[in-house]
Amino acid sequence: MSRTDILMTAPMMPIVIDTLEKACTLHRLWEQTDQEAFLKEVGPRIRGVATSTLYGRLEASLLDRLPNVEIISSFGVGYDNVDAAEAARRGIVVTNTPGVLDDEVADLTLGLLLATLRKIPQADRYLREGQWLKAPFPLSTTLRERKVGIVGLGRIGKAIARRLAGFDVSIAYHGRSQQDDVAYAYYPTVVGLAEACDVLIVITPGGAATRHLINADVLKALGPNGVLINVARGTVVDEQALIEALRSGTILSAGLDVYEDEPRVPQELIDMEHVVLLPHIASASVHTRNAMGKLVADNIVSWVEGKGPLTPVPETPYKGR
Repeated sequence: MSRTDILMTAPMMPIVIDTLEKACTLHRLWEQTDQEAFLKEVGPRIRGVATSTLYGRLEASLLDRLPNVEIISSFGVGYDNVDAAEAARRGIVVTNTPGVLDDEVADLTLGLLLATLRKIPQADRYLREGQWLKAPFPLSTTLRERKVGIVGLGRIGKAIARRLAGFDVSIAYHGRSQQDDVAYAYYPTVVGLAEACDVLIVITPGGAATRHLINADVLKALGPNGVLINVARGTVVDEQALIEALRSGTILSAGLDVYEDEPRVPQELIDMEHVVLLPHIASASVHTRNAMGKLVADNIVSWVEGKGPLTPVPETPYKGR
């Protein structure tokens, strides 16, 4: 029996490579010196693709060279690195890796929030530089009595809210629609949520629909005591508007794990002492990344075995063969 040909667009974790190699014939696009010639020869045989943000955006230009592809398995809960609408038009199923990273991202979000409010990285640097020998570290702001708004109350948003409940803070949210089974206060607009809160946690999907959802108006509504935490996608926040808001005191501070042009972070943000910057590590533990990688491979293997995908995205629902 012939083995199914699968294309991997960029290097992935050993668990993905090993699993796919056992079940399929795996082709590594990044190893090809002449990718155009390779795709012309092998492209028509490819039935599945394993991809991630490391490759960049997977669009029609690559799909044109893969006329018989049936499934694209993307690493990450966000999948704006794949043109899912174009895939749907061609009858291709797209999968992502939801669920397995929810707790890790939620944990990191709370850590980033506390680090931003209590200035934990700044305090660490203060001690290491010998400044404590000269004077105590300045007092910080606090999480006490704050009102927290969550932009995007999906699985991760709910996991964040559950953790926040243990801190005895007020919680509200904004999403595309109100959720009847959720007790938190709902605001139909992001500006309305920002006006009602002084911490805004962004955990909504990326893509064109949410580009610059957090703009100058939202930041102004958040106010001078406001703190922005972004663990979604960099494109959700208007980065230049945020820089200006932080410079002018329109908001108090920000904790960021994602940026518009990763891994390039604006020098203006790097130079600011009152923000906390992380290199997109919300799900970056060995445990969780292995679980994500396994799901990338399992989606393809399940498809190859005729069982259908495990986690198809809404734009490409699985309707059976």
